[in-house]
Amino acid sequence: MKKITLTCAHAIVKYLIAQKILINGKKEPLFPGVFGIFGHGNVACLGQALEENQKELPTYRGHHEQNMALTGIGYARAKRRQQIFVATSSVGPGATNMVTAAAVAMSNRLPILFLPGDTYANRMPDPVLQQVEHFNNPSVTANDAFKPVTRYFDRITRPEQIIQSFPMAVQTMLDPADCGPACIALSQDIQGQTFDYPEEFFQEKIHTIRRPRPDEFQIKEAAEKIKSSKNPIIISGGGVFYSDAMEELSQFAIKHNIPVTQTVMGYSTMKRDHSHFAGQIGGLGGKNTNSLAKQTDLAIAIGTKLADFTTGSWANFENENFKLVSINVSRHDANKHLAQAVVGDAKVSLTELSQALGGWKAGEDWNKKSQTELKSWNEHIDKESAPTNQEVPSYVQVIGAIYRNSDPTDIAVTAAGGLVGEVIQVWRPRELNTHETEWGFSCMSYEISGALGIKMANPDKEVISFVGDGSYLLNNTDIYSSVITKNKLIIVVCDNGGFAVINRLQLFKGGKEYNNLLKSSNTPGLVDVDFAKHAESMGAKSEHVTSISDLEAAFKRAKASDVTYVISIKTHAYKWVEGSSFWDSPTLEIPTTKENEEALKLYKEGRSKQRQGI
Repeated sequence: MKKITLTCAHAIVKYLIAQKILINGKKEPLFPGVFGIFGHGNVACLGQALEENQKELPTYRGHHEQNMALTGIGYARAKRRQQIFVATSSVGPGATNMVTAAAVAMSNRLPILFLPGDTYANRMPDPVLQQVEHFNNPSVTANDAFKPVTRYFDRITRPEQIIQSFPMAVQTMLDPADCGPACIALSQDIQGQTFDYPEEFFQEKIHTIRRPRPDEFQIKEAAEKIKSSKNPIIISGGGVFYSDAMEELSQFAIKHNIPVTQTVMGYSTMKRDHSHFAGQIGGLGGKNTNSLAKQTDLAIAIGTKLADFTTGSWANFENENFKLVSINVSRHDANKHLAQAVVGDAKVSLTELSQALGGWKAGEDWNKKSQTELKSWNEHIDKESAPTNQEVPSYVQVIGAIYRNSDPTDIAVTAAGGLVGEVIQVWRPRELNTHETEWGFSCMSYEISGALGIKMANPDKEVISFVGDGSYLLNNTDIYSSVITKNKLIIVVCDNGGFAVINRLQLFKGGKEYNNLLKSSNTPGLVDVDFAKHAESMGAKSEHVTSISDLEAAFKRAKASDVTYVISIKTHAYKWVEGSSFWDSPTLEIPTTKENEEALKLYKEGRSKQRQGI
């Protein structure tokens, strides 16, 4: 076996460059780039190896480790998990800053490779700068914090260990059932050490993402359950994107006459003008879809982990004969809540399940009812989002103004907070793949950082980020990143004076306004933030507007701009689209106010309807 002598750092970079993937029959780099902030844990060795190979593996300078990793996660989602970014940091706070981003990737089943620096394997200079010491376990470092929030974790303490570790990390990140982030911590001293690596380790490797076929018995059992139903619905999740099963979903719904609801992460897997499109379901859903959920006797969940906002904390399905069929490539997700599991790829499983169903279809009245209720709900949203003489516009009015003036291919980006629910009501998809969000971990600050990654993955599309003032103040440095990398974003800052959606929850639970809106917190020196001027200082074009008509005009200027454009507008802190689903959020069992008593009554009522299961 031929061998080549390399430092560990150079071997890592050489291996990453050799990894390719087939996307639509075309060979592409599996790792299109690296986001990095260098420090004493990664600059001297890994940093130099990256500099020497920047043409094959470009490195993008980050401004905050969490943000740069969120950008990589946004890119991976937009690329439907077919390409993976690397994020590298120094030891210490640089590494721990990425732990939140790792949790985002873990919760959303998205790949990213973390390469944080680590302490010395030989321990000779311990404690090194930024080292966290555990007096009874010297093998523990700050990077152990990645273990609960990654699918694969390793620490390299000898240079030859990468031969086993990196291929395992790659296969984990490409596994459709086990996909998630990988972290390989790199001991500082090991990065510069040499080893005689086998040349075979660096040969070009072309990857594909496998499509596990479902079990015949599971398909048969699922088909029998569906055939016995009268009013079935489909719940389309993010896994439909990752399987590229949008066409199969469409044909399945038409052939078997089943209305299609969508989760937040699966939104825009079907267009609004589709004959069986029903809209979003659950805690952020419309009254129309949640009405279907309450009546349905069977739900076919496709590519969704069935989180609480999808199921109304499992109180949304009130039919006593309700059954669940769950199609998922992950055994863990497919078998939740007493479901008839179909463990397999969504595209393949839908095809085989349709064949097993033959000519069976649900009654025509059921889908007609779905379309009638959808029409009514759309009319309600159109009315709510229309301009009025209201002095301070609501979220939906702001979003409506952007939606009316957007192109069908424009991509809306949201995360966390109240904007997700409001955007998903208004931004009814005119094209597939036009809504991207982070709702698995509901991470504030993804709005801008994630949008940057989505723009990098879709350079020819307009990417519009809706962000609240709270998330903007939390992290905004990727405005600067978008400017200097020439990845234009349109960012709409909705300033409602603090964390208004949590203030809404606080009031709904019978509490008094406290510490959420700026005006109700301990802020004796409260001043208004000029978001437009702040964004302008980072190189963006920007303006502040005070009316819907001015917002529409500003958006047209933003569309014409060739650089990131930020528009800020004051928005109402108390006007929301009316909810229609239970969400299990704790309530005081010993009420201290009349409002607490009412909240507790509603809470118990919702809990009484929860479906029992594992």
